[in-house]
Amino acid sequence: MHPTYLRYELLRNVRNWRFILFSLAYPVVLYFIVTAPQRHHTFDGVAFPLYFMAGMAAVGTMIAVISTGARISVDRSAGWTRQLRLTPLSAAEHLGVKVACGFAMALVVIVLVSLSGTALGVSLSAGAWLTMIGLMLVGLIPITVLGILLGHLLTPDSLAPAVGGTIMLFAVLGGAYGFLVASSGVMFDVIKALPSYWLVQAGKTAVMGGSWPAEAWIVIVAWTAMLVPLTVLVYKRDTSRV
Repeated sequence: MHPTYLRYELLRNVRNWRFILFSLAYPVVLYFIVTAPQRHHTFDGVAFPLYFMAGMAAVGTMIAVISTGARISVDRSAGWTRQLRLTPLSAAEHLGVKVACGFAMALVVIVLVSLSGTALGVSLSAGAWLTMIGLMLVGLIPITVLGILLGHLLTPDSLAPAVGGTIMLFAVLGGAYGFLVASSGVMFDVIKALPSYWLVQAGKTAVMGGSWPAEAWIVIVAWTAMLVPLTVLVYKRDTSRV
């Protein structure tokens, strides 16, 4: 991985006020607004501040990784991708930096939201914190790949509504906003097939101990296995025209 290019991409994200507003400020502010009046309540057997903390972390991290990958579309439109191909930077390094940048920003989101949760009474052991963070990062893998896929499929004009709609759909169906559209039946089976559902469930897993159920790992692996070959195919087709 090229350290200079990684540093450039990280600075590029930090200087993007829209990114700061939606991936960092939005989940933190919403967390305090919603959780403060309900700090003594429970949801799905978990203290509401913890459950909603995991939900807001899921929203913020999804914005971080999808937006970082989807920014490829803007690079393509501006001719930046073409310029990079004239440098010694390989395609693997280019995509690797995008992934690393997305995960770095996701970690910042998790830290900020976790500090907010601590301020409202969330108390976990060091092992539980590490479990929650680790599971969330694993759950973000297919979503990161999805961001790269969207970046190579979409134009800058269609990027914002597609990314925003994808994140909102994943967040609402995954229960990130503190409620589930369904708790049984076929719809609930669909919800549990989404990686965003397991991102939110990372908080519940951490507080109850143990690890994700096998179903969670199957969902993450299945989504990743489905999206990676598709992304590689679209990437090769896209770059062959650059």
